[in-house]
This record gives sequence, structure tokens and C-alpha cells, in this order.
Amino acid sequence: MKTVGKVLKLFISNKNTDGTTLTHKKANISLDKNGVIHDKFHAKDSQRSILLSSYESYRIAKENNINMPYGSLGENILMDFNPYDLENGDQIQVGSVLLEITQHCTLCKGLSKVDPKAPKLLKDHRGIFAKTVTSGNIHLNDIVSI
Repeated sequence: MKTVGKVLKLFISNKNTDGTTLTHKKANISLDKNGVIHDKFHAKDSQRSILLSSYESYRIAKENNINMPYGSLGENILMDFNPYDLENGDQIQVGSVLLEITQHCTLCKGLSKVDPKAPKLLKDHRGIFAKTVTSGNIHLNDIVSI
């Protein structure tokens, strides 16, 4: 495996009682075969249970005068490595956890709440989904390898 970056931020999302989503920053997250434990997508769809995003997405938004706080893309793991060129089936090691890329994100209308231009601008730069191959914990600043 080749080291390509590190983990910058970690997030877990939960549904609020009114149906809105609450995003929580974490120092570490635990993953099992069903995804990120305690996340709203845990055990829902293993092919879409973990969202990886790159700092690059936030840089693109900022260059286009869109101010998005980290976590706005719905990511669980924000890295300083851009994973968007990885293909389905590629594997990525994040800390002690081995993930397999399952699909690229589709256009997300929810991003229009951040800015009406965001969904189209970030269509190919929102994130990439993965599933857990090897369970474990991921911590801030963990090494990312492919």
C-alpha cells in the first residue's frame, strides 16, 4: 500500500426528532461490516454506508464563493487525499480499517440548502461511497493508503 494522505475530520450524522439531520464532529469513529456505528446510515445499505470526501471539494466551493462548513457534504471521513479517481472495487486503508470503493456520489439536491450553485458545481466532487472490508476504528490524523 502507498501512503497518500491523512484524515482531517470525522463525522457521524443522526436524525433529529423533527426529521432534520444533525452532524457531529468526532475524534474517532468505529466501523463494522454495516458501516459507521451510530451513524444514521449504519446497516441501511452497505454499498452507500460510508462517505469519503476530500478537502479539494471545499476548496472548489470556496473558490466559487460558497462558504460550506466541513461536514456539509454529508461525509463521514474528510481527507487531504482526493479519492474521486478511484474505481469501484479499489481498496483504501484508513487507519486500521480497510474500505472498498462501491460507487461515486450522484448529484445531491440537499446541497442546494447550502448554496443553490453547490449541487451542480460539486456534482463530480462531492464524495465517494465505500463499504467496510476490515472493521476497526478511525482516528483524526490517521494515515490513508491505497
